[in-house]
Amino acid sequence: MCGRFVSASSPEDLADYFDAAIDQAALGANFNVAPTHEVPIVRAVERDRTISVVRWGLVPFWAKDLKIGSKMINARAETVAEKPAFRSAFAKRRCLIPADGFYEWAKIPGQKNKQPYYIYRTDGEPLVFAGLWERWKPKDDAGEVLEDELVETFTVLTTSANGDMEPVHNRMPVMVPPTAWDSWLDPATDQDELLQLAVPAPDGLLELRPVSTAVNRVANNAAHLLDVVDVAEQG
Repeated sequence: MCGRFVSASSPEDLADYFDAAIDQAALGANFNVAPTHEVPIVRAVERDRTISVVRWGLVPFWAKDLKIGSKMINARAETVAEKPAFRSAFAKRRCLIPADGFYEWAKIPGQKNKQPYYIYRTDGEPLVFAGLWERWKPKDDAGEVLEDELVETFTVLTTSANGDMEPVHNRMPVMVPPTAWDSWLDPATDQDELLQLAVPAPDGLLELRPVSTAVNRVANNAAHLLDVVDVAEQG
C-alpha cells in the first residue's frame, strides 16, 4: 500500500534526472502528498519523456464522477492486468512517479495508535514508482461529454513487501530502476515483461525512519515531517 508520499524535488531537477521535458510546472514541494493532490509524473510522448502535473487517484474513463478516484490510489500488481478499472491503462498508459520518499504506518503492540515511518533510498536517490494514468471527461446533465473539462489521474502500482518493508507493512510500491524506465513507458512493451518488473525492490535499497504523528494530518505539510523522532517518547 502507498497512501502518502513526498514530492519535493523541483521540476528542473526532475527534468535533469529523467532527461525529460517539462510539460507543466510543478506546484511546489509537497511533504505530505495525499489522494486527490496533484503531483508531477513522467510519461512518454512519441518516445520522449515529459513531466506533467496529474491528480492522484485513478478515475477510469467509464466512471460517472471523480469520487471513485479516492478508492483507486493503488493498483495491485497481481491483478492489474485483469481489473476493469486498471487493465486498459496498464496496457496503454503507464507512467513513472518520482518521490523523495513515502510514509507507512506500523502497528504498535498493545496500542490503537500506529507509528508512522518515512521510507527513502539509502543512497539518497529519488524513488521511482510504477504507475498508470487515465483521462476522464465529465458529462453535462444531458449526457454530453464536456471536452474542455478533461481530468488526468494516476495510480501507484503495489506489490508484496521486501525485507526492508516487512516489519512495517506487507505491501510496497513497485519501484522501476533506470534501466527499465523506457520499457515501462513504452506502450508496445509485452505485458509479461511488464509483470516481471512489478516485483519487490531489492533488500537493502530502503531505509526506514520513525517520524512524528503530525504526518497523520494532511494539513501538516512541511520539511519537519521528515525529522526522526524517538518512538518511546512519542508513544
